[in-house]
Amino acid sequence: MTTPKSHGRKSIRPTLVPRDLMSEDPVLAGAWTARIITLFPQAFPGVLGESLTGKALAEGKWQLDTIDLRTYGEGKHRNVDDTPAGGGAGMVLRPDVMGRAIEDAMAGASGAWPLVYLSPRGPRFDQRMAERLARAQGITMICGRFEGLDERVIQHYGIQEISLGDFVMTGGELAAQAIIDATVRLLPGVLGNAQSTEHESFSEGLLEHPQYTRPAEWNGHQIPDVLMSGHHGEIAKWRRQMSEEMTRARRPDLWAAYKDKS
Repeated sequence: MTTPKSHGRKSIRPTLVPRDLMSEDPVLAGAWTARIITLFPQAFPGVLGESLTGKALAEGKWQLDTIDLRTYGEGKHRNVDDTPAGGGAGMVLRPDVMGRAIEDAMAGASGAWPLVYLSPRGPRFDQRMAERLARAQGITMICGRFEGLDERVIQHYGIQEISLGDFVMTGGELAAQAIIDATVRLLPGVLGNAQSTEHESFSEGLLEHPQYTRPAEWNGHQIPDVLMSGHHGEIAKWRRQMSEEMTRARRPDLWAAYKDKS
């Protein structure tokens, strides 16, 4: 199956003031759309074109539109960057170039449609953020390169910065794909079973319980008896206990937050 590179609506009407990513109740209208401003449009859909996300993309349950930043570049060589003001190593993405790309990328975007820059300075992406994004109409993401993006662009458009974690990558493309994957799988009809997302890690603030399948015995290891008992009440109780124990042992930060809510 070949997945088209671009499915998004283009050049309808500029809407340059995006809604807040943290809005609790945006109204979903039409297919959820991801628009990606990148120097490497050929990197998409990448892994997003495989498995359930790829199937959902082909079925039109979500849309993908890549915007090639290079086409907005300056001069014969389509330059998109320049040296940092005040000196220093590396290069910085130009505000005029990025501004033109943003205006095209946000054309036709309405309602809850955040404009996001993937940056280590932003709050860390988590499941709650994915859930909010899944209730939006879509998202426009800027994949940075070099030393980053001119600060004036971030301030002018009210861009929201999001980090995938406390580490530095060479660009935002992989981070964008991770965020899209985490969000798309929450869209109606993508997984096919709504319960699949209800008991996953982080959905209730806890890590997911251990999972087992056949054969019942493997290399001397048995499936826990309770899972073979057919007693659904005891199975649910065991799974909850395992989730709590694993969260307390492996993620004390999550456990503390969970206990505060209890």
